[in-house]
Amino acid sequence: MEISILTICYLVGSISFILGLKMLSNPAKARTGNRIAALGMTIAILATIFLYKDEEGNHLHNYAWIFGGLLIGGIVGTLAAKKVKMTAMPEMVSLFNGMGGACAALISIVEYDHLVKPALKVLADAEKNNTEFSLTDLSTMPVIILGLIIGSISFAGSIIAWGKLNGKIKDFSFPGQHIANLSLFAIILALGVWLWFDPIAAPRFYLIFALAILYGVMFVLPIGGADMPVVISLLNSFTGVAAACGGFLYNNKAMLTGGILVGAAGTLLTILMCKAMNRSLKNVLIGSFGGVSNGVAPGEKAQGNYKEISLSDAAVLLSYAHKVMIVPGYGLAVAQAQHVCHELEKMLENKGVEVDYAIHPVAGRMPGHMNVLLAEADVPYDKLKEMEQANDEFGTTDVVLVLGANDVVNPAAKTDPSSPIYGMPILEVQNAKNIIVNKRSMKPGYAGIENELFFQPKTSMLFGDAKKALQDLIAEIKQL
Repeated sequence: MEISILTICYLVGSISFILGLKMLSNPAKARTGNRIAALGMTIAILATIFLYKDEEGNHLHNYAWIFGGLLIGGIVGTLAAKKVKMTAMPEMVSLFNGMGGACAALISIVEYDHLVKPALKVLADAEKNNTEFSLTDLSTMPVIILGLIIGSISFAGSIIAWGKLNGKIKDFSFPGQHIANLSLFAIILALGVWLWFDPIAAPRFYLIFALAILYGVMFVLPIGGADMPVVISLLNSFTGVAAACGGFLYNNKAMLTGGILVGAAGTLLTILMCKAMNRSLKNVLIGSFGGVSNGVAPGEKAQGNYKEISLSDAAVLLSYAHKVMIVPGYGLAVAQAQHVCHELEKMLENKGVEVDYAIHPVAGRMPGHMNVLLAEADVPYDKLKEMEQANDEFGTTDVVLVLGANDVVNPAAKTDPSSPIYGMPILEVQNAKNIIVNKRSMKPGYAGIENELFFQPKTSMLFGDAKKALQDLIAEIKQL
């Protein structure tokens, strides 16, 4: 009876994961979907703790360790989530994803120990009694090895991605690094196959663990700039696959389903991100786009002439426009200006101006970064225009207000075959009648290349912190 109840709980949890994931694709239902998935996970965890039985019919008994870990992890996770700034959200996602990979790797380490110790005893007895020794009891070894390799790579890669996103780790590459990485990966796979056929070799197991950690570091180090959202998504899929390996080892259907869903969703998102950038995954991993600056060298002036616009002129231009499109970017998140931006939007609408937001799929530092940013400020979901829809409307837009975005509005992606971002779909803001760009300075964006949009005749630069600039704009508009 208990087993059937446990199965039902796992089924409910699995269905809630699927429903939650489906609802996450709709901004209006995303929060509800997140809560449903969290509820399903809670049911699966509690069912495992109180209803699970091992092969000998024993329940779990180490409740102090279990609930101690849940309590500590819950407190740390809650505090981290509440204190994290919107600009640091990608870093937190990467860090938490790395913890998932570490858990999967630790499961493999623990299960290897559980399998090998009895096997060593059986082997010793077989040698003592001069009898044959069968390895049929080690049939789960391939899953343990896969969980170890994938989880370790995900953990190490996510930690490097976290460090690069917060600026503590710089891009690093050397001639032939990709060949070295491929060679290291081949060695890891060869050792894994060898361990599969000869499992009683703990040193080899831990060598694989160490090399997988090293590979995770070397895998992410050369990748930088605008490719980080793709890397985060890819590492997320790795963690999902590693978690699915753990679910297979424990015959835990909820863990297996959740891991498969995360792995599949992460893979599909990675493919979609690459499509949005008009690049192949191979090009992202080998090209290292954004890892080396191709823009203005330190100390040099940008090539071309740009014009600045005063606050009063910008206020007039926005107030008397029929249609305004706002393009949010990472600079808006850095300045924590989403609430002030929403205030400007409402003020312009009270003056009869149509205001919408143009969202590029890779704007910010992770997929959906701008959507989350604006949702926090209660911007209506129907005002968020996807790239294709926004591009159709720029031709009829009087003013585009670019707030901290750079690479996603760079016309070089369409006009300059020598540019590293050539071919990447962009928000075609250059088709609007007037463009106001708010930036702190003329420095290149995250991809490290100069933006020719800033030097076009219809573009005006409004320098300064996004929050301060928007507050001053609102004050000017109120005086009109």
